[in-house]
Amino acid sequence: MKKPLIIVSAIFLLAALSSFGVRFSVQQTPTDSIQYANEKHFKNIQQLTFGGDNAEAYWSYDGKYIIFQRNNPKEGINCDQIFIGKVPEKFGDPFKYRMVSTGKGRTTCSYFLPDGKHFIYGSTHLGADTCPPLPDRSKYGNKYIWPLYDSYDIFLADTSGKIIKQLTTEKGYDAEGTLSPDGKKMIFTSVRDGDIDLYVMDMKTYKVKRITNTLGYDGGAWFSPDGKKIVWRASRPKTKEEIDEYKSLLKENLVAPTHMEVFVANADGTDQHQITFLEQANWAPNFTPDGKHIIFCSNHEYKYGFPFNMYLTDINGKGLEKISRDKGFDAFPMFSPDGKKIIFSSNRNNGGGHGINLFLADWVK
Repeated sequence: MKKPLIIVSAIFLLAALSSFGVRFSVQQTPTDSIQYANEKHFKNIQQLTFGGDNAEAYWSYDGKYIIFQRNNPKEGINCDQIFIGKVPEKFGDPFKYRMVSTGKGRTTCSYFLPDGKHFIYGSTHLGADTCPPLPDRSKYGNKYIWPLYDSYDIFLADTSGKIIKQLTTEKGYDAEGTLSPDGKKMIFTSVRDGDIDLYVMDMKTYKVKRITNTLGYDGGAWFSPDGKKIVWRASRPKTKEEIDEYKSLLKENLVAPTHMEVFVANADGTDQHQITFLEQANWAPNFTPDGKHIIFCSNHEYKYGFPFNMYLTDINGKGLEKISRDKGFDAFPMFSPDGKKIIFSSNRNNGGGHGINLFLADWVK
């Protein structure tokens, strides 16, 4: 029987906002603690945030801004909130960011619309103003357990923070939304039909279609740059013990994301197939700008589930290459639209603490 995996709480950071405001960070030159030996694809790496947990930073379509989620109890941000910041134009420029959601509940998975003036995100604020409680993991053998808060819904807002429309209204968890390159489709995760599956919403008619139907968690999906394919993370419980545990947790709005693999399909959900067979947790996949490769996060090299590093593979799961060399946590990679830069979250250079920060680097092919 596998030993419980030791997974940091930042694996699936959830977000919510407390108040509007602009914050500034102090830049510093790269050191060995910011860039490690053999990270040959990174150049001019710089740390954008300092303090708290900062993750899931995604680019605007023009590559000028990023939207991300963060929390920092020292600043009164007790559960994750959504922020927008302008990407520094040159190395050493300060990174300025401001909060852009309600400040109530918990939020997650924000994403720009093509116009750069609107974004989507998941939020629990209709359920309560406060942060929803974390699960008591001692009841589940201290495994890493992720809550599927049933108060999560997906909202459309403008960049001033004003909510324009509630996009999901079904009972139960709706979150993890991203958009197609033309902004016409939203892919997201929902439990509306009794399992944790992927759905696609037409952003004009708001009609929804379910595109996964296999027992297990399906989430964190992305469209390819040409909009023809999708990539996502999925668990596939197979033994009776695994299936029973999965169903038991799901009844309590919980999931244990300790064994996931990367899957690829056509954008309509056809031709679904697994491309990683690495065991443990393989997640946060995303396409390279040419659409021919997948970058993702994994702990498969480590018996006890830690560290996490980023890996690159082709769209068929061949030619695996290790990208980051941190001994801690590197995840949520995303390339700029032109493919010249990459942004990711890491706990490198945090003085030995547990904080997760954003890092920006030039991408060297």
